[in-house]
Amino acid sequence: MRPIRKVLIANRGEIAVRIMRTAKARGVSTVAVYSDADARALHVRRADEAVRIGPAEASQSYLNIDAIIGAAKSAGADAIHPGYGFLAERAAFAAACEEADIVFIGPPASAIAAMGDKAESKRRMIAAGVPCIPGYQDEDQSEARLIEEAKRIGFPAMLKASAGGGGRGQRIVRKPDELADAILSARRESLSAFGDSRLIIERAIVGARHVEAQVFADAHGNIIHLGERDCSLQRRRQKVIEEAPSPVVDAATRERMGAAAVEAARAVGYRSAGTVEFLYDPAKRDFYFLEMNTRIQVEHPVTEAITGLDLVSLQFDIAEGKTLPLTQADVRFDGWAMEARLYAEDPAKGFLPQTGRLSAVRFPEGVRVDTGVETGDEVTSFYDPMIAKIVSHGATRDEARLKLAAALEETTILGVTANTPFLLSLLRDETFAGGEADTGHIEANLERLAAPAPVGALEIALAAAALTDAPFGSLLAGWSSRGAASFPLTLAHDDAVLKAQASIDGATIYASLGEETATIAILEKTETSIRFRENGAIRAAAYARDGDAADIRLGSVSRRFIDMTFAPASEAGAGADTVKAPMAGIVTGVGVEKGARVSKGQTVATIEAMKMEHRLAAPRDGVVADVRARQGEQVPIRAVIVVLEEAV
Repeated sequence: MRPIRKVLIANRGEIAVRIMRTAKARGVSTVAVYSDADARALHVRRADEAVRIGPAEASQSYLNIDAIIGAAKSAGADAIHPGYGFLAERAAFAAACEEADIVFIGPPASAIAAMGDKAESKRRMIAAGVPCIPGYQDEDQSEARLIEEAKRIGFPAMLKASAGGGGRGQRIVRKPDELADAILSARRESLSAFGDSRLIIERAIVGARHVEAQVFADAHGNIIHLGERDCSLQRRRQKVIEEAPSPVVDAATRERMGAAAVEAARAVGYRSAGTVEFLYDPAKRDFYFLEMNTRIQVEHPVTEAITGLDLVSLQFDIAEGKTLPLTQADVRFDGWAMEARLYAEDPAKGFLPQTGRLSAVRFPEGVRVDTGVETGDEVTSFYDPMIAKIVSHGATRDEARLKLAAALEETTILGVTANTPFLLSLLRDETFAGGEADTGHIEANLERLAAPAPVGALEIALAAAALTDAPFGSLLAGWSSRGAASFPLTLAHDDAVLKAQASIDGATIYASLGEETATIAILEKTETSIRFRENGAIRAAAYARDGDAADIRLGSVSRRFIDMTFAPASEAGAGADTVKAPMAGIVTGVGVEKGARVSKGQTVATIEAMKMEHRLAAPRDGVVADVRARQGEQVPIRAVIVVLEEAV
């Protein structure tokens, strides 16, 4: 037994804040670590003390084992909690903690190593009698052998990086003539992401569900499971909405799946919290081992909601050497829980991550919110753009689903584009509402689910109200103040410049955009909201003003409008003539020179941000008038990279 008095949290964002909540409830002092980009982050403000560990780049800070061990020693921490991501599943990190005589709140290094290699973990699971997908995971990695094994397994087949996770190095191969290219591509991505080009092959299960079992094991040989979570709603193999329990798993299957997960943990001498992921075939009611995540999961709150347990506190207990406080017979499930991952990203633009200052952050009451940000914080290009996890709990699945949708409707995120409308479209989707959405549902219906709502005249009227100081004046410079004043209104929104018309008569605002018109009567305007009447109905919009920019949330949709009414003509009309950085990042390539002719859609530059490379395309045909960024340059969001002009 070794009581933990002071814990260093080797992470950031919402998971760091969430771990602190449990630590403080246990009377444990907390130490945050931070990079230069996170010096004023919420997890730093919430900790009892904080230690700088390096520059903004994760490789030099949150992934720097020596820096984190050094921070723990300097702060006098006797334990480290890794959270998820970063170093959480690095066997070398767990080993470094042990060597430094610091308690690692997680599994042994040997278990992390065993489950971190897909080929080795699958061999162990087969030996332990855990159901596995038919496939190939042996050492012969020649192209000829992989092709031979794929044909033996049958199509569609799945190639996976042996050393990886998170969907990297994965390829679905539907017919034999796609194999060679898929193997080459998967190997290249696996080597780049994990420094290891080895692949395994599995039969791809059509219509599969992603179902995972939460397990806990102590140092005294006790292992239990806490039921399953369904994480089938995914895009690019990344989870979007999770729930517990699964709508397709019955009691008998739950018992079999839980028992298999316990045996998986036992096979590698596991300790602490772990998640055994399965592919579930609803047609056959069969499940197959995918992998084990040797850490606390992002979606652990849904299990907490239906069991009433604090999973992080259980991790602390086990790390201190205590026996699990409950047996399998003690585990009880209550109702249903759902979690939505709220991200700073634009689904309409291929889920492009967004960066910038959060001008307003407001969450609803009645649901659980795990977040790492507050109003005024920055979403940077260096890390995952998660804003919050919103978790609902109800007596039934439908109650939890509707409660989560209502909570998202009441959530205000201004300053950056968030995926709120996309999450709502998923929660209201008939297939998901019926519990029938499989892992391919989002990709198969992406265009419908991620379709952006067009800007309407009502939003133009609200923009006029938000951008106008009381008594109405800032937009009316040079215009008559007698009676209704009508004026052209030029607003930049996203990549477009909107030409509208507006008039203001006291508290009444009229706006037109194209053929659409809207008239609103302002009932109340505060610094954060506008109450108005439209067509007899009273509504409210949240907003935040920042100089000539206004962020407005109407319903679930948030937009930023920039007043260009009195801007120079060259700026007001520049929407189609410039290629701008969609987010802060590093320019990794500029493919055009001044004077070059370009076609609409042609790649003119690339920018790297949030671990991904993004292609910047020409908005129209034209000639390059100017190139304003060079390769390797760090640029802010909306920085002009290339300027176009009409071809002569």
